[in-house]
Amino acid sequence: MKTQNRKRWARLARGLTLIEIMVVITILAIMAAAVAVAVIPQLEEAKRKTAATDIKTIENGLKLYYARKGNYPDTGSGLKALVDMQILENTKDPWGRDYVYMNEGGKPVIISYGRDGQPGGDGPDADISSKDVAQGK
Repeated sequence: MKTQNRKRWARLARGLTLIEIMVVITILAIMAAAVAVAVIPQLEEAKRKTAATDIKTIENGLKLYYARKGNYPDTGSGLKALVDMQILENTKDPWGRDYVYMNEGGKPVIISYGRDGQPGGDGPDADISSKDVAQGK
C-alpha cells in the first residue's frame, strides 16, 4: 500500500509541463486584456468628472474672492490670486496642467483643455469649461 502512495505522490510532485504553464499564462493575459479594455475608458471619464467638480470648486473660490475684494481677479493674475489668498491649494487639472482662467468682462471662465492639453477636441480630448459645467454638459 505504501508503494502505491509513493508512486501517486511522485506523479503529482513532478510539477507542471511547459505547455500547461503556457496555457495558464495565455488565459491570464486574455483576462488582463479584457479588464484593461473595460477599465481604461472609465479612468478617462473619471478624470473628466473630476475636472468638472474642480471647476465648480474654483467657481466657489472665485465667489469667496469676490466677496472679500469686490471684484474677480483679472486674467493676468488668474487663479494664482486665489492660491495667494489661501482660498485654493491646487489649480491643476487631472492631467497635471493648470486650469485656464479668463475674466470676460466681469464674468470668470475656467477651462481645462482635456486629455490632449490643446484647445478644442472631441471625446476625451474635448475642453471642459465652466460654461458647459453650468449648463450640465
